[in-house]
Amino acid sequence: MFTGPAAGHAKTRTFAGQFSDPEVNTEPTPHRAGFVSIIGKPNVGKSTLMNALMGERLSIVTSKAQTTRHRILGILNGENFQLVYSDTPGIIQPKYELHNAMMSFVYSSLEDADVVLFVTDIYEKYDEEPVVERLRKMVNTPIFLLVNKIDQADQAEVEAKVEYWQEHLPNATRVLPISALEKFGTGELLDLVLAKLPEHPAYYPKDELTDKPERFFAAEMIREKIFKLYKKEVPYSCEVEIEEFKEDENIIRMRSIIYVERASQKGIIIGQQGTALKKVGTWAREEMEKFFQKKVFLEIYVKVNENWRTDPKALTRFGYNQ
Repeated sequence: MFTGPAAGHAKTRTFAGQFSDPEVNTEPTPHRAGFVSIIGKPNVGKSTLMNALMGERLSIVTSKAQTTRHRILGILNGENFQLVYSDTPGIIQPKYELHNAMMSFVYSSLEDADVVLFVTDIYEKYDEEPVVERLRKMVNTPIFLLVNKIDQADQAEVEAKVEYWQEHLPNATRVLPISALEKFGTGELLDLVLAKLPEHPAYYPKDELTDKPERFFAAEMIREKIFKLYKKEVPYSCEVEIEEFKEDENIIRMRSIIYVERASQKGIIIGQQGTALKKVGTWAREEMEKFFQKKVFLEIYVKVNENWRTDPKALTRFGYNQ
């Protein structure tokens, strides 16, 4: 589990209100802890919200749909609480094995959720979709329905969307308009979620930021740059594996492999005279050095693993079937 430099200020972050103000309540404040599942369709802003709530950039963010493939835990600690957020893949109708694995992360996060953050945006509508039906049956779990991207709408549009969701998901605890990008409404959301957490000891050590190892975040940074640099199907056909990760006092040395499904995609990833791959490596290395707060030496190779998205053995190797 990652507890590196990026976790530094998360260890000491505290919040005002009923959980930390000794003048409000002189009795010992009970410790609250729980799992908060962030779900919704692709591109509604789940990863941006996760990063805003954590105050750390744990989840990669691009303008393309289905960027998030795994369930990523973000552990937010305070003196009297521990919030364990789950950022999950966007809800889709599965077309092949990778999609099935991604959706298993979504539904497993709902099974152990103490609170659900169901993220939509100002543009989305759900017409009797399975996830809404499932949420309607979760009458004992607090659900905050978040209408995101309100910075892109006027007041009338926001009010209409709030009314729409109050009608379509009447068991929602609250329907809240927010802007994850602008961090509008995220402070209020944090207070509301804390109030709904059960009294419970911390699930993880208080100095931990996430359940994922450093290798995972390094691979995700490379994959993010692939999504930003390449078009059409190519980013969706790529998987990244960190084959070697050696950390010294002043430098991290990594050897990574980008897997593609076809030889033609390998040529696209590498580019003419290796220029495209070099750009991916440079962008990723710069991001890694900010994240790990160390110099990074990064080697990247490209290999073909035919039809890995439909191969159960390959998916298990890449951490999707667990």
